[in-house]
Amino acid sequence: MRAVIPVAGIGTRLRPHTYALPKVLLNVAGKPILAHILDALATHDITNVTIITGYMGELVKEFVKKRYNSFNIDFVEQKERLGLGHAIWTGKETYKNNEPLMIILGDTIFDVDLSLAFVSKKNSIGVKKVEDPRRFGVVLLDENKLITKFVEKPQTPVSNLAIVGIYYINNPQLLVESLDKLIINNIRTRGEFQLTDALQRMLESGAEFTTFNVEGWYDCGKPETLLSTNRFLLEKYPSKKELKNTVIIPPCFISDKATVENSIIGPYTSIADGAIVKNSVIKDSIISYEAKVSEVLLHESIIGNEAEVNGTFNKFNVGNSSTIDLD
Repeated sequence: MRAVIPVAGIGTRLRPHTYALPKVLLNVAGKPILAHILDALATHDITNVTIITGYMGELVKEFVKKRYNSFNIDFVEQKERLGLGHAIWTGKETYKNNEPLMIILGDTIFDVDLSLAFVSKKNSIGVKKVEDPRRFGVVLLDENKLITKFVEKPQTPVSNLAIVGIYYINNPQLLVESLDKLIINNIRTRGEFQLTDALQRMLESGAEFTTFNVEGWYDCGKPETLLSTNRFLLEKYPSKKELKNTVIIPPCFISDKATVENSIIGPYTSIADGAIVKNSVIKDSIISYEAKVSEVLLHESIIGNEAEVNGTFNKFNVGNSSTIDLD
């Protein structure tokens, strides 16, 4: 089996962090988003991987080659960002020997047993019930729980089963043929070549699709969702740490390669390799690689790689019945 991970997006909603890093290398719960995905693949012995790069692709290559030499990885550049379908089509030359594909979007962290995707040996799509399906691609099912239709972001809700970004394709050749038809005939939806349109063409060609439920689906596309995913992962995979002259309120992740002194950390705080935190109070925050934080109180904050945040202690002479707000 081959995993296909498209990571070409710019990540505009995560600026300023994505001015210097591609979105998939942003830190959450102690390691980059992409590392969470690759680590999950490794547990299922999926070692053939195609990574579709684009924005700051060289940084993605550098990170993966340094940390994941056990994978057989093909890097393919998507030179134009023309949609998810176009991204998957860009990597088609790496889909060798007609091996099944597991497509996983690069801005999502999931908590699901991937073997559920291929237990039926049919094409299978990860789905989750959502309140507002207009934001997602959705699927319609028949009485046998087989997919009858794919719809991309329906303005009139037709189903609440959202596609969450994990796809098992047992016939990659048919997928490529369907994508070819979209690209050659310039068939776009909302200005882009959509993967859901290719899947619909596969369906109309006789392919069968089942679904598997993915309750643990965590978006990392915005600062607030990055922080909520950080909270989930810290709760799901707690780690214990004790440091001299520092109070740690779990759940937290503090790298063994980080330096933390005279501080109160947590809950829901991750501190990555090389970070230095001194004389600070930090909760519900992400402190990234080699960041420096000193004498501050942080809440719901994301401090990027090698960033530096310094504060100062204040002196007050406050009378009775007074109120002081420090923003």
